Amino acid sequence: VCAQGDTYQVVADVSQFEPPDIVVTTSNCHVAIRAEKVAEDGSVCDTFTHKCQLPEDTDPLSVSCALTEAGTLVITAWRR
Repeated sequence: VCAQGDTYQVVADVSQFEPPDIVVTTSNCHVAIRAEKVAEDGSVCDTFTHKCQLPEDTDPLSVSCALTEAGTLVITAWRR
């Protein structure tokens, strides 16, 4: 978690996954990123998971995420 002015940011490289394969959840100031790549035969051939805790002064309702064209997931949350 990196402080950037009035926000916190979490950055993850998920370039090996397609956008529908990436799930971001938040709960109690925790952020979880999970991605799975499924092969044509239905087996899971690649996974990515990352969990982190946001600082206590994070506004939990302000958490948002964006995926860049290069496959970088940027999660942003405002500081109170």
